[in-house]
Amino acid sequence: MAAFDPGYFRAQGWWRDETLGDWLDRCVFGAPDRAAILSADRTLTYAAFGADVAGFAAGLGDAGIRRGDVVVVHLPNVPEFLIAWFAVNAIGAVMQTVHTPYGIRELEHLIAHGGAKAAIALAQTKDRSPAGEIASLRDRIPALQLVIAVGGDVPGAVNFSTLLELGRGKPLPGRANAGDPFLLLYTSGTTSSPKAVSVTFNHFLSNARLCAAEFGLRPDDRILCLAPYTHLYGLYALELGFAVGATACLLDVFTPAGFVETLKRTRPTVLIAGPAHVAPCLQQKLLTGVDLSALRFAVLSGSTVPAALSAGFEELLPNGRVVQAWGMTELQFGACSRPSDSRAVRFETIGRATPGTELRVTDGEDRVLPRGEIGELHVRGCSLFSGYLRNPDANRTAFSADGWLRTGDLASMDDDGNVLLRGRTKELINRGGVKFNPIDMEIAIAGHPAVAQVAIAPIPDDVLGERASCFVVLKNGASLSFDELKAFLTERKFAKFTWPEQLAIVPDMPVTPTRKVMKTELVNRYLTATSGAERREGQ
Repeated sequence: MAAFDPGYFRAQGWWRDETLGDWLDRCVFGAPDRAAILSADRTLTYAAFGADVAGFAAGLGDAGIRRGDVVVVHLPNVPEFLIAWFAVNAIGAVMQTVHTPYGIRELEHLIAHGGAKAAIALAQTKDRSPAGEIASLRDRIPALQLVIAVGGDVPGAVNFSTLLELGRGKPLPGRANAGDPFLLLYTSGTTSSPKAVSVTFNHFLSNARLCAAEFGLRPDDRILCLAPYTHLYGLYALELGFAVGATACLLDVFTPAGFVETLKRTRPTVLIAGPAHVAPCLQQKLLTGVDLSALRFAVLSGSTVPAALSAGFEELLPNGRVVQAWGMTELQFGACSRPSDSRAVRFETIGRATPGTELRVTDGEDRVLPRGEIGELHVRGCSLFSGYLRNPDANRTAFSADGWLRTGDLASMDDDGNVLLRGRTKELINRGGVKFNPIDMEIAIAGHPAVAQVAIAPIPDDVLGERASCFVVLKNGASLSFDELKAFLTERKFAKFTWPEQLAIVPDMPVTPTRKVMKTELVNRYLTATSGAERREGQ
């Protein structure tokens, strides 16, 4: 396989030059009365969903959105997210997702970095107005011309429903091509050299269509995804379903109780989730007595999946199996186990390469290692992006000389091509499947008057996979409590989900000869040694 050869990808049948609009049209004409979306308060058939998409797309066109424009979508897993996504792409515009926990600080930087012309957000949550916050940024972000509020009226914003109704029956200003960019996603960080990934329909739709076939997905499947749709994993789940014309079952924001209620109400046949979703339900025995006989299989991904968790969940599925998958924003999903695989493969590995993808394990010089040896996992294939947007430094180190993406994951591979993850070379923190870079917070905390040195490192967590611990060396005579640290971060408007959940006061930092903090050694040296006032649990 060439590193990037569209002609080869088409000859193999991987790229079919399809758009999301092509998939939706096929479903609207082929199965108009089948449910496209099941949410807590409504059901949309494919015919109704297609009509809403067309109306909102035309409304966006009337509001000045054109092919190539970037539209931020900052919404939970609600029907309006899907309508917005398909409508934005229908006219050849690009959807940029921004996670809903992000506050105004992160919103401002990501919207500005992506060059968004419009943004769509909730009018109100229980404690804030995301649409109002974004509208307040228009004076500081010249490119941002339009803010659309979902669920109510907001000063400085257009009402989502109004825009949709005004567009009904009107022609679209243009139509997307399969080679157009359709998603702009961010892999990590919000203000420190954000890594933006732009991909075309051909990249990700090919991957989803091929994976849907591997999983054996069918038009009569009902797919429940617990990951947020603003995350690549959530988008992948939607693409899997729309590749075959299945039904998307929506849970707006995950809670264990909400998950159980949605299971009972929608009786999904496929579950897409992370270990952080399933673990608390097993620990609290919330699934005991729940009829899970409809589930054919469950995909667990997003962070390390303990074998015991997979086994414990599968015991509750009389007709289903648990599989794993592995992916990156840069390529969507590069490996998965299949429902037909053995328990050992499904529970202990991430499976083998997805169709159209190649994997290899290499040493520090990019030389391929023998099977069974541990090295860095590399990937290439028909879904792999071509480079980070406006980030030449990241691009210089991301790819090997022969065009493979260096994933930063440590792994080994068996003789059948199944991959066992062994850790990460990167310093991102993967909290329940949402990855973030702590460097901005480290820089901020380093400016605290009590702090001489700081490092934020991931520590293992049975539910979330990882959580963040803040290690601090204090200045002579200074003190710092965990409550004081949280107040400091609140003042600087860091999103709460990125806050460290533990503060450890340590006497020194283990460093390399070049004075880089060795975070793994830091955790190993001090995590179990800190106690009492030195170790403070948070959140």
